[in-house]
Amino acid sequence: MMHSVMEELESLYKKLLQNIGEDVNREGLKATPQRTAKSMEYLTAGYKLDIQEIINGAVFTSDTDEMIIVKDIELYSLCEHHLLPFFGKCHVGYLPKGKIIGLSKVARIVDIFARRLQVQENLTKQIAETIMKAVGASGVAVVIEAQHLCMMMRGVEKQNSVMKTSCMLGVFRREISTRSEFLSLIK
Repeated sequence: MMHSVMEELESLYKKLLQNIGEDVNREGLKATPQRTAKSMEYLTAGYKLDIQEIINGAVFTSDTDEMIIVKDIELYSLCEHHLLPFFGKCHVGYLPKGKIIGLSKVARIVDIFARRLQVQENLTKQIAETIMKAVGASGVAVVIEAQHLCMMMRGVEKQNSVMKTSCMLGVFRREISTRSEFLSLIK
């Protein structure tokens, strides 16, 4: 973020602390506006990253047509409704059709979209569509399992709830056997 944007964020966090009744001059809070501004910059860095730039040079020709799965990708995001974290795991599978993508790039795609204000359903779809477009696969499957602090800390306060979302594209949507194979492999 530009320097002036960071200063503006710091000022807003300082006002927020004052508005909830805190003393912004007490020792533990003196640097909090600066720290939270930097933290928010990091947690929303996905807005500034170019997906094409990250994918370019990481898509390779391959004659494999076997299912490729990247399982248990750590995921941290912020819910767009309460600005509270949600976190969990993302599982990605695809059936290549002449092209594969570098393993680390799958995790990077997850991160780019997770580091934006999100709802889990949209995040799942964005990851699937991006991978589908990048490699022209015959199918892509994405499953996210996450815990939402907006549900655990406030509202219904259900600490053990896990939200699961999936997006199935191409052959994963059309063929139950392909979908079932993927789902059994990520268990």
